[in-house]
Amino acid sequence: MAGKGGSDRQAQDAADRIADLSVRIAEANTAYHTHDAPAISDAEYDELKTKLAALEEAHPELAMPDSPTAKVGAAPAEGFGKVTHAQRMMSLANAFDEGEVTEFVAGIRKFLGLKPDAPLAFTAEPKIDGLSLSLRYEGGALVQAATRGDGAVGENVTANARTISDIPQQLEGAPEVLEVRGEVYMAHSDFEALNASGEGRVFANPRNAAAGSLRQIDPAVTARRPLRFFAYGWGEVSAPLADTQSGAVARLAELGFQTNPLMKRCESAEEMVEGWAGIEQQRATLGYDIDGVVYKVDDLALQTRLGFRSTTPRWALAHKFPAELAWTRLNKIEIQVGRTGALSPVARLEPVTVGGVVVSNATLHNEDYIAGRDNTGAPIREGRDIREGDWVQVYRAGDVIPKIADVDLSRRPEGSAPFAFPEVCPECGSEAIREPGDSVRRCMGGLVCPAQAVEKLKHFVSRAAFDIDGLGAKQIEMFFADTDLPIREPADIFTLAQRDAKNLGKLKNREGFGARSAQKLFDAIEERRAIALSRLIFALGIRHVGEVAAGVLARHFGTWEALVQAIDGAAQEPAFTAPDDRTRRLALPDSPHWSEMTGIDGIGAVLVTSLVTTFQQEAERAGIERLVAQLAIQPEAARVAVDTPITGKTLVFTGTLERMTRAEAKARAEAMGAKVAGSVSAKTDLLIAGPGAGSKAIKAAELGVEVIDEDAWLRLAGAE
Repeated sequence: MAGKGGSDRQAQDAADRIADLSVRIAEANTAYHTHDAPAISDAEYDELKTKLAALEEAHPELAMPDSPTAKVGAAPAEGFGKVTHAQRMMSLANAFDEGEVTEFVAGIRKFLGLKPDAPLAFTAEPKIDGLSLSLRYEGGALVQAATRGDGAVGENVTANARTISDIPQQLEGAPEVLEVRGEVYMAHSDFEALNASGEGRVFANPRNAAAGSLRQIDPAVTARRPLRFFAYGWGEVSAPLADTQSGAVARLAELGFQTNPLMKRCESAEEMVEGWAGIEQQRATLGYDIDGVVYKVDDLALQTRLGFRSTTPRWALAHKFPAELAWTRLNKIEIQVGRTGALSPVARLEPVTVGGVVVSNATLHNEDYIAGRDNTGAPIREGRDIREGDWVQVYRAGDVIPKIADVDLSRRPEGSAPFAFPEVCPECGSEAIREPGDSVRRCMGGLVCPAQAVEKLKHFVSRAAFDIDGLGAKQIEMFFADTDLPIREPADIFTLAQRDAKNLGKLKNREGFGARSAQKLFDAIEERRAIALSRLIFALGIRHVGEVAAGVLARHFGTWEALVQAIDGAAQEPAFTAPDDRTRRLALPDSPHWSEMTGIDGIGAVLVTSLVTTFQQEAERAGIERLVAQLAIQPEAARVAVDTPITGKTLVFTGTLERMTRAEAKARAEAMGAKVAGSVSAKTDLLIAGPGAGSKAIKAAELGVEVIDEDAWLRLAGAE
């Protein structure tokens, strides 16, 4: 039993670390991509994603379907029309050392089944630190320009893009449809001149200046800004540009686009790393910001075979540069309380210039990080803690808020004391508990805590949730503090007009409102009474349940009533109530609801536990029911992306595939609209069994699941 308990604690620790990292990365994505105001450094962001990916790889059963490792960018900002990309604009996987580049090349060969001596070429080009842009040409004419946004939907910035001299308005000899992708950036000299001009805000760095300039409501403002554009790729095309990546980029240059002259072709991992080192040596003299080198498989036919992961192409890798360092004084450590009650420490620094940018804040992660240890108790920074008044080493790689890397004990003030992390919430005074195995201390006040309540309400009205026009973060703070027309929980939003009609202190008489704007807000709220099931699930702000998971649950259950029935049923079943196994729930035979929920592709036990626990809390459940009573929740139909013989079916691969690697087979099945599971169950539709198939084939026979061999799979997949 002791071993099992230790295993459970490890699983709980991993689940909580995954949740904490996911929240921090999601917040950083929104700050960077939506608001052009980075909250953490590139280096810290990369480190967070690396840690999260490692945890998810070690504990795949705990990986959340809405994980930031499965997302690109963030939702488009308000103020621009939305553009749905014909092909998703993907992110890139990162490498930070030579060994990871070698592993990348080896992984490509393994996926494709290539021998070590088989020729395999790559391109290497600078990774521009700017804003991704997609340009759509039809009949040679520029018809649309869009930012990346969240990868699927971006902002329409066509009028602004037309003002950039590097972007051709008309192409000669181009395919009928050509979507060119590249990076909008600002040269160092132009950035310095812009900040010195006194025109508008002072930007922290060229990337922010480029993003802010391109996303101006008035194109005339963009036209005055010295923006530039490098083309490096493409999306939808009606005819191929070339057979290779290098050839296609050369074709873009022939069509009139600026392409990076430093791009080179490499025949090995050693040549790729040499190219990276050569570009790094030129970094300071390029006149524009780069933060690494991008490698791509040169052969486009091989790129097609390699395909994509959820957010990144398998055939590309970003090899990042090391971060930059500086020393400064840590003046104060402040504690902020988030939506889930997490107490997050922030370092207020004596302003210091790091890599040309003045920074004054840094994240401190959690109390262990401040104390000089990780969440297992092992020392970090050789055990040196962080105190107010310390001289600390900070680093950044292009953004504003850095990470603290080290402490200079020789300069520590006399009489300084270790930082005492609060055990009560600084906002509401409730007890702040750190559960065993958890790296984060959380306020137990729930909605009693004003900080949590406000953050939950902000989440509720966010763009991916209810997205109520005119009711944003600032308005939420105003209404939360209001005594006449307060909004303290989501249901209050939908009674606002009714309460206003009975109240002498009318909204139209408040600062910032008039009769027209008040009515517009009431109308916007009314429009959102009819809400998609997936948006409602996400808007509730339940821990571990993000956009992707909400969509998966909505498509599986279809209606709110069916979802609640399953949650309530699971709460009563042994798989949930077993006191000796609270973290690694088992799909017990007499736990049908629990088995159904944890059996949904992409939904794990940690997420289901969070759902069930939330609905069991009396106050939380009552608030949800008050909200639901105000809404018309729209059923959600299953989404079918493609129509193939295996669309919507669940497949399992077992044994050895001899003519197609397992990874390529899985990618092909998912591209055809199928789900690929790791184990056989009653919901499995098809088992593809190669030589050496064992227990999975036996179980499939017991359950009556159809079994085919690799030849039949290749015919089904259209690979023959």
